[in-house]
Amino acid sequence: MLRCLIVDDSPRFLDAARSLLERQGITVVGVASTSAEALEQAAELRPDVTLVDVELGDESGLELVGQLGRRGDVAPSSLILISAHAEQDYAGLTATSTAAGFLSKSDLSAGAIRDLLGPGADDSLDPVSGPRGK
Repeated sequence: MLRCLIVDDSPRFLDAARSLLERQGITVVGVASTSAEALEQAAELRPDVTLVDVELGDESGLELVGQLGRRGDVAPSSLILISAHAEQDYAGLTATSTAAGFLSKSDLSAGAIRDLLGPGADDSLDPVSGPRGK
């Protein structure tokens, strides 16, 4: 089962996303509202997938994705950018990001996450080095 960390500055979205993903078979191991919380939780929890809002209040979700990838607590291939805006609004920025991909919050689902992570995401993903056995 996929273990997920959700990073977003909206408590309402965090609650809704947690509820949705857990109903669809993803275990939400933590939520964070700031970059500092996200970095701490990623190091402690080592999630299989981390969802990061592009606009994280006064902070940049894009910068946070870079920090998470560089620190090695999570594999860049397990980072997914999310936003209430459409992907084309951030096309240039997300294309240069190390994240595995982008999901609009309206399209968020366990299936969409698994599609971005690729085949066997539930059982072949190592949170630090990426796909296991490859």
